Amino acid sequence: MNGNKAEIIRILQSSGGKPVSGQEIGSKLGITRAMVWKYIREIRKDGYEIKSSPKVGYALKSSPDMLYPEQIKAGLETSLLGREILYYNEVESTNSIAKELAAKCPEGTVVIAETQKKGRGRMGSEWQSLPGGIWFSVILKPSVPLEYTAKITLVAGLAVSKAMRELGVDARIKWPNDVLIHGKKVCGILTEVDAEVEKIDHVILGIGINANVRQSEFREEIREDSTSLEEEVGKPIDRIAFMKQLLFELEQQYIKFTTQKFSDIVSEWISLSDTIGKEVTVTTPVKIIEGKAVGVTDKGALLVKTKNNVREEIIAGRCRYSK
Repeated sequence: MNGNKAEIIRILQSSGGKPVSGQEIGSKLGITRAMVWKYIREIRKDGYEIKSSPKVGYALKSSPDMLYPEQIKAGLETSLLGREILYYNEVESTNSIAKELAAKCPEGTVVIAETQKKGRGRMGSEWQSLPGGIWFSVILKPSVPLEYTAKITLVAGLAVSKAMRELGVDARIKWPNDVLIHGKKVCGILTEVDAEVEKIDHVILGIGINANVRQSEFREEIREDSTSLEEEVGKPIDRIAFMKQLLFELEQQYIKFTTQKFSDIVSEWISLSDTIGKEVTVTTPVKIIEGKAVGVTDKGALLVKTKNNVREEIIAGRCRYSK
């Protein structure tokens, strides 16, 4: 969105619904009142309801349910994540765009879309990205070894769960990259890494959330095991407010990840885990492991105690609960 348009929206939002004159807006932006009127007309086309009164000014009455950058940035309490937000109505995949742009974008850049045509889950599985959801990727550039990738996925899962719990739902983490509510999937996380000589160049952290989506809209084969925030809360959520809270939580956990012992994050992750204590079957690239999930290591690996009393340490794999 044009910088002047975004600034006009910010001015109207900060007025608390009170009218702001065209002259005052123009003075702040260094443009004429005629240009202000032109931008107001364009802003209305974007879905904003703006009341105009002669000799009084303009007042913002409502904003569209769209994940526009200027709305997310307004009052965003972060210093790194979301400084730059790239918005799309529809894309193949936000992760794909983020990977293409990562080298020239600053750390913390967010790529967000209303829908994805080819959203991807773990191990190449398809992810249904319906309108009303929240589909975004974050470009991270931590100065850490490649082996820390699994830790970043845990950090993201913890942040998502904490943000969701602010809505009053019992969000819990399924190792390694899902968030569940009442045993049903509400969020998936896809971490992709570009590295050289065992050191991370950048990480693309993709997060897909079933926000304002009805269960009846899911494909039949996943409907029974999927849910949404709207279903769990009982009404549509404010996606902009939730996105701000999520970016704040993610930044807080990312700061801890880069500055503190990972054992502190692991302890909190375990407290919100849906996996620990359950009988699981984990499929890795080389074998299938069955047993009871008993913990997570400081490397982000899942500890599974097999029936033969062997403790397996699994850094990556597909985890299913045994019935």
